Amino acid sequence: MASRTSAWVLREQGRINSLELIQDHALRELGEHDVLVKLYAASLNYREIVIAKGEPALPFFRPGVVPGSDGAGVVEAVGSNVRAFKVGDRVCTHLTSQMPAADPPTMHEVCRGLGQKVDGTLRSHGVFHDTELVAMPAGLTFLEASTLTCSGLTAWNALFGVRGYVPGSGDVVLVQGTGGVSIAALQFALAAGSTVIATTSSDAKMEKLKALGAQHVINYRADPKWGETAKSLSSDGKGVNVVVDVGGLSTLSQSFNAVRIDGMVAVTGLLGGSNGQDAVPTMMDCLYKVCTARGIVLGTRDQFREMNAFVEEKGIRPVVDEKVFGFHEAREAYEYLQQQHHFSKVCIQLQGAE
Repeated sequence: MASRTSAWVLREQGRINSLELIQDHALRELGEHDVLVKLYAASLNYREIVIAKGEPALPFFRPGVVPGSDGAGVVEAVGSNVRAFKVGDRVCTHLTSQMPAADPPTMHEVCRGLGQKVDGTLRSHGVFHDTELVAMPAGLTFLEASTLTCSGLTAWNALFGVRGYVPGSGDVVLVQGTGGVSIAALQFALAAGSTVIATTSSDAKMEKLKALGAQHVINYRADPKWGETAKSLSSDGKGVNVVVDVGGLSTLSQSFNAVRIDGMVAVTGLLGGSNGQDAVPTMMDCLYKVCTARGIVLGTRDQFREMNAFVEEKGIRPVVDEKVFGFHEAREAYEYLQQQHHFSKVCIQLQGAE
């Protein structure tokens, strides 16, 4: 059983260059509820950039932590009390640790999870508590499966996490931009039979969104009132059923303009600050618009399993950016993500596929 591994560690915060590759990094001893996983792929989230820079949105950093929350690999050993996994199983990582499967995580648990307080996925092998893993969907590559931990699960929770708001045939879903959450939400909504309206500022990305099946795409830079445009594009002109909002202060005003009466704005991110053009929405906007706003932080382990079953049933193939980085190119992957050159998920091939 492996006791050492190659791993990237984050020595300190403040800059991406503090990432350091360690060729002989110690693995903790396998405990009774632990699982040793040979990791084949990892994907990055904007969370990794925030942690590396030391931005206050994500406190509780542990110096020397192995970064990365998202990954996929194969079980090589299990502790004496592990019942859910066996040697040879293909698994995905789950960011939060030692939480009941049905309990929704908060930012408190996220900030104490993989890649921040607990060693994460940017390594060739990892020892994980069994609550930090779920079975990988059949039919996916490790790169595809590595995208599900944060982006996939957040998108799933945003669309299907509240009974009564589950979009289906005849419903309209609005997704924003071309990051991991938005592309996963697009794929899930289309698979459920919904119409998808997407936004982007890039003509090239507009074509990619259409190729994935988005029925309508709006250039939000060319159309600053894109929320009203999205509302007009709904089949009855009354607005969209679910908005998957990833921008926070920079997009919420238009999200509220797009949503229909009794619709939902799922707030999943805070990528942008206030643009100064629109008033920052408050809880009163839910009253004025007669809608629901719901904050989303990842999802439960039970929801992860439900999502994976849906992915298998519908034959969904998560979208990976065309540029895949090698294990030794982790810094370059961080830079690529930070510069927003990507479409959907930035992935790192940790070793050759099995």
